[in-house]
Amino acid sequence: MDPRSIEPSGTPSPQPSAAGRSRAWVVALAGLAMVAFASNSLLCRLALRDTRIDAASFTTLRIVSGACVLWVLSRWSRRGSRSTPNWPSALALFAYAAGFSFAYRSLSAATGSLLLFGAVQATMMGAAVWAGERISAIQKAGILLALGGLVFLVMPGLSAPPLVDSLLMAGAGVAWGIYSLRGKGAEAPILATGGNFLRAVPLVAGLSLVTASHLSLDGAGIGYAVASGALASGVGYAIWYKVLPVLKSTQAAIVQLSVPVLAACGAVVFLGESVTPRLACAALAILAGIAIAVFERPSVRSSR
Repeated sequence: MDPRSIEPSGTPSPQPSAAGRSRAWVVALAGLAMVAFASNSLLCRLALRDTRIDAASFTTLRIVSGACVLWVLSRWSRRGSRSTPNWPSALALFAYAAGFSFAYRSLSAATGSLLLFGAVQATMMGAAVWAGERISAIQKAGILLALGGLVFLVMPGLSAPPLVDSLLMAGAGVAWGIYSLRGKGAEAPILATGGNFLRAVPLVAGLSLVTASHLSLDGAGIGYAVASGALASGVGYAIWYKVLPVLKSTQAAIVQLSVPVLAACGAVVFLGESVTPRLACAALAILAGIAIAVFERPSVRSSR
């Protein structure tokens, strides 16, 4: 026995079990995926605030670079799986990416991430109710609390974000919620997502053609857009889909609650943004309301 594994008392020191190492690896991968998702907000806001790139070009470069990375990853890990990409999902992906970019022309990274996350969760909870899931009184209270936080965030006032761009970001969240629901249970999620990114390429190319009069590019903006697509989106999604099957639904929901928080912290550190009292109160209400609604067990399920 290696003497380094013996404590001074002579008792062997406990060695980390395989299960413990596996759990630590899952936590590390999940955290890395959430950092990647939060980075999308930081990179987009940084590009549209500090470089000359326009929103349509950022969207196009993000989708194209993400499609390239996901195509490579899907070819590497496919192992005979069949792809199930489709045009409705690609359209939802396009609507999310376009609304996301155009909203960040004026929204702060923290505000945009909070609006996006709230809209995604509201869409998915609404779909569950529409599918016949009965919600409890506690869940209703959580939903109302979250919606109240969103309303408070965009209410007119000195510190309120621009309404049009707030609606664009909320629409992007709805689109991403729809995309997530459509892809739920996919046999090969990386392969399917890569196919949807490829299908979205002509859509974003059309957007760039329509907005060609506003075309503007520079090296820094291109770099941020490619990083957003290839790393924060492509690699981030690949990591998340790798770890998602071993997480329970509540664990996945808890992990995703960290995205707006990470984005807000990153915005303060890297973008010099300040957290206003309105944003802090709204964030507390939205995240607490979503947590209550997600973690409370549904009382009855319908057969709809």
